[in-house]
Amino acid sequence: MTIREEQRRRVTERLAGHLLATGLSRASVRQLAAAAGVSDRMLLYYFKDKAEALSEAMAQVTSQLGQRLEASVTAGERLAPERLLAEAAQMVTGAEVRPFMALWMEVIAAAARGEAPFADIAGQVTAGFLAWIESRLDIEDPERRRATAGLILAAVDGLALLEIGAGAPAALAAAERARDVRFTP
Repeated sequence: MTIREEQRRRVTERLAGHLLATGLSRASVRQLAAAAGVSDRMLLYYFKDKAEALSEAMAQVTSQLGQRLEASVTAGERLAPERLLAEAAQMVTGAEVRPFMALWMEVIAAAARGEAPFADIAGQVTAGFLAWIESRLDIEDPERRRATAGLILAAVDGLALLEIGAGAPAALAAAERARDVRFTP
């Protein structure tokens, strides 16, 4: 790895931490550069533009969340949909994952408004999480597995919306009830 690549990696990690701490509200080039500990010019030396810096930072955030997911349900392990939903619901309502979910809701909102580069970021992240969920479901029929993965992702994202809109107690109560959900064949 070259010195530039190593510095870019460190800047990306700092940007990811900044986004998790502040969300998208402090994502101007100047604010991103300050968070990364570099000048505006250096930020644009490492990345061609703000969109690339945000995309790389969000990829880092997604990777960090993916590591947490891997710790809860390892590769190759296939679970019944009810169990996977219950485990995911518990994880996303935990304090350590809350910043990830809050940032994700901001990315989705920015994508809905058509703000670049968030539509692309949201599409990539959604595709990645759907693939992850599908690979962990113990359902043989590919169409049913794909549809069930979509429902689980919608429920998990819904918990983040519930927490933002109604507060943590409401989201935690709903996550507890996820154990009672039954999927029919």
